Amino acid sequence: MNIDLPLWPCIYGSPFATGSIRSRPEDFIVIENLSFEPSGNGEHAFLRIEKTGENTEFIARQLAKFAGVRQRDIGYAGLKDRHAVTTQWFSVWLPGKVDPDWTQLHSDNINVLHVIRHARKLKRGALSGNRFKITVRDWHGDQAKTEQQLEAIKAHGIANYYGLQRFGHDGHNVNKALAMFQGVKVGREQHSLYLSAARSFLFNQILAARVADASWDQALPDTVYMIDGSHSSFKSEHPDAEIVGRLAEQSIHPTAVLCGIAKPAYNLNAVEQAVIDSYPALVQGLIACGVEMDRRALRINVADLHWQFVSNTLLVLEFTLPAGCYATALLREIIVFK
Repeated sequence: MNIDLPLWPCIYGSPFATGSIRSRPEDFIVIENLSFEPSGNGEHAFLRIEKTGENTEFIARQLAKFAGVRQRDIGYAGLKDRHAVTTQWFSVWLPGKVDPDWTQLHSDNINVLHVIRHARKLKRGALSGNRFKITVRDWHGDQAKTEQQLEAIKAHGIANYYGLQRFGHDGHNVNKALAMFQGVKVGREQHSLYLSAARSFLFNQILAARVADASWDQALPDTVYMIDGSHSSFKSEHPDAEIVGRLAEQSIHPTAVLCGIAKPAYNLNAVEQAVIDSYPALVQGLIACGVEMDRRALRINVADLHWQFVSNTLLVLEFTLPAGCYATALLREIIVFK
């Protein structure tokens, strides 16, 4: 079986414009917001680094080499794209050691903005969200209708699709996951990437089905809901007026399963089960690899959304998304990428 990525449906109709993103790194600016304040004391040096045209793991390797520590002594909260200007935090474990001269790391692509100590290693996911500033070049379309879509996004949020970058070049990582499940040997880094691609594909398929029947932000029987701004969740077998009201005010969101070893507390609803039944090789492969079931919100709120048409062909957007969410999930609602 070979799986091609479909064109997952949009929430607010088809985009009324085309445009290019990532024409240059500074067109895609990301600023990471930690979910806590470093204490100022401890064995871990926390570095706030601005990087241009480099991925997170490359910076982590550079830090380990520069500080003379093991790769596993480096921490970071999230992976950031290479083709961007991103500001993110790293931690370096330096027990009983003074900080090296971090300014020696400065280059055209790396800039150390701030250093502070903390007691614990920076863990994956320790973010409150990410702030984006995105420039869309060569924009052509209907400005009035695009602004209507942006107003709808500001008011009602977006579908929480995984971005295409999750699936590798031309989406091939899903099929590489299938090959891995069938016995093809891969490296540890690729193993993790392929597992993520397989699970993300299944989630997007479930979300697409909910978008298609207009239930992506609605209460259904046997649904697990996630509280906005957290990973806390609860199940409701039969939605009542309170659930409907909280959904309308966007303080909770419906979720879909992230496939893996089943947790007995949450049974699957009919939409989830239908998608899972359609891709048994992916599901069984994830289970065989020991991936645990989880949940992900189908909808996310977009905070502090602002936009400006700088010219007839240049659109600049600024907004904040929760950790783990993709700016391209917003952009795909308003432009077709060139």
